[in-house]
Amino acid sequence: MGTETPITLADVQEVYGGPECDLWELVMGQQIHIGGLQSSMDLADKANIAPGTEGVDFCCCTGAGMRFLARFRNVARMTGVDATEKVIQTGRRRCEEEGVADRISFVVADVCESGLPDNSADFVWGEDAWCYVVDKPRMIAEAARLVRPGGTIAFTDWVEGETRLSPEEKERFLRFMKFPNIQTLEGYRTLLTDNGFEVLACEDTGRFAPHVDLYLGMIGMQFGYDALRIVGFDHTVLQFVGGEMQFMQGLAHQGKLVQGLFVACSPG
Repeated sequence: MGTETPITLADVQEVYGGPECDLWELVMGQQIHIGGLQSSMDLADKANIAPGTEGVDFCCCTGAGMRFLARFRNVARMTGVDATEKVIQTGRRRCEEEGVADRISFVVADVCESGLPDNSADFVWGEDAWCYVVDKPRMIAEAARLVRPGGTIAFTDWVEGETRLSPEEKERFLRFMKFPNIQTLEGYRTLLTDNGFEVLACEDTGRFAPHVDLYLGMIGMQFGYDALRIVGFDHTVLQFVGGEMQFMQGLAHQGKLVQGLFVACSPG
């Protein structure tokens, strides 16, 4: 799927280097993905992430997914790849604070060209972040390059549901979220199979709509002051964000936006 908006990597870096990242963390926690710990557990179980394995987290942000894997799956080594220096600096500090820095490292790079060695990971991991990547075919090819024979690509992502977005809805949603494009369940399945992987799971988790309800409720009912502080007490900005999230909420309840879960295995 090609670029549908003029959003670039630099735009995404600006988002995650600024207050928007703090706003997402306010309502979603350090695990800035739908479902938090439950979603991570589900993905790790379905991907059979085993103790002692080595993985790479694409678009790792502050490394919350890697800290989860170190703590709950006892992985031997994780390498996080992200293009935004600010979140990586935060991630390194948090890994030190949680006592897992000896097993987690970060690389500042584009996930489409990570610079990591061929066949260097048992699995490539991602959680609700690949929607920010412009060239998704190139990213999947890069993940496939890194995975050892018999290894796994496991990720969740925001994708278009079976009920499709109208062109106007898609343009508005992508611009608000700073996504260059959005994939579908079948689109990701095709990218994985085109790279020689067997798709073991390709499904809608059913989490998207109820969690957007939760996030809006938290801002409206509890975190209004905190959200305003993050945006410099600019009521206009917060009203805009709230309005766009309500628009997204409507799309989710119509089945037009879902969280997809994917697990695919490389030939052994």
